[in-house]
Amino acid sequence: MKFREKLLTLACIVALIAAPAAWADIPGKTVTIGVLTDMNAGNADATGQGSVVAAQLAVEEARKFLPDLKIDVINADHQNKADVAASIAREWVNNGVNVIADVPFSSAGLAVNEVTRNTPRSIFIASGTGTSDLTGKFCSPNTVHWTYDTYATGNAVARALVGQGKKKWFFITADYAFGAALERDTSQGIAALGGTVVGRVKNPAFASDFSSYVLTAQNSKADVIAIANASIDFVNIVKQAREFGINNGPQRLAALLTLITDVQSLGLEAAQGIYLASPFYWDFDDRSRAFSARFAERMHGRKPTMLQAGVYSGVLHYLKAVKDTGSTEAAPVMAAMQRLPADDDAFGKGSVRKDGRALHDFHLFQVKAPAESKGPWDDYKLIATVPGDQAFRPLADGGCPLVK
Repeated sequence: MKFREKLLTLACIVALIAAPAAWADIPGKTVTIGVLTDMNAGNADATGQGSVVAAQLAVEEARKFLPDLKIDVINADHQNKADVAASIAREWVNNGVNVIADVPFSSAGLAVNEVTRNTPRSIFIASGTGTSDLTGKFCSPNTVHWTYDTYATGNAVARALVGQGKKKWFFITADYAFGAALERDTSQGIAALGGTVVGRVKNPAFASDFSSYVLTAQNSKADVIAIANASIDFVNIVKQAREFGINNGPQRLAALLTLITDVQSLGLEAAQGIYLASPFYWDFDDRSRAFSARFAERMHGRKPTMLQAGVYSGVLHYLKAVKDTGSTEAAPVMAAMQRLPADDDAFGKGSVRKDGRALHDFHLFQVKAPAESKGPWDDYKLIATVPGDQAFRPLADGGCPLVK
């Protein structure tokens, strides 16, 4: 046998010997991904079953480089309640679930963040949670904040409108953790750009009538009415604002968190002209279109939201870290997630910082007018792209204890 052939044979033998040992640190050679989401309420269209499908797509892709592991995807409905989310998360952690993903509604995400903090084999990949406090004062060694946060979305939109001379802002803010964080982070950005906040009102989640809030905002004479709400509440506020003529005159509506499902619910006639920020759009490039086509096959033609794309992207990066470490122990896997570059069809290239913030490019879009759209789901036009290291709050400014 030639020397080169001997080396190859030896390498194969070593690989065969090492392979079982590499997975010895993974109990039962099984990885379990738990998608904790909203299946039936106001966030169900933006997350829900689509988030489960997104996790399954990540697992199917990962089986190409983890063929010897069993990878399961389970799911549960947290009903947008923090106590329910914490209870399910605790049960999952006790039963060996390795990843809790998605978790829309910031109070629910903060609760799961505490349940998974310092657990030996469970981590939290927050793709649906919005509050930037997850990588600030509440940062955890076991949490990665994947898709977006209130700092990135609010400030991208603020820069666009203040740059157009729209300097007086009024907030209609959801009266829960997400809304408070979104108003806080956007207000700081407005002030830094030379704008002012002239007033604010707080609304309960999933209200049926927003007319009093909209009228108060309209009467403020602000240049911009900033909607610090999400999902069905955002949709209903925009609908009622249109009824009062807002956006047909000098006042503009600023959507501080808008998803493509919201635009679909409103229709382009009502949503046209709204600025929004997102790290993902299904029609952004060839890779995003390829991922979205796979998703649409499972979801009756629906395109993914950025939150659903974030589940796919975050879970896939986790599984690459499992391959790299041969482990599901939280500490080495989290270290690998921070060390390895991220790259996938939904978000492209990215990275994970010490505070758990996933960095990727953020895009500013404007909703198309009906005449500009070429077909179903053709809703956005690109205005600008902000590199990931500029889109999110600077590492030193968040107050994360892990950074000190």
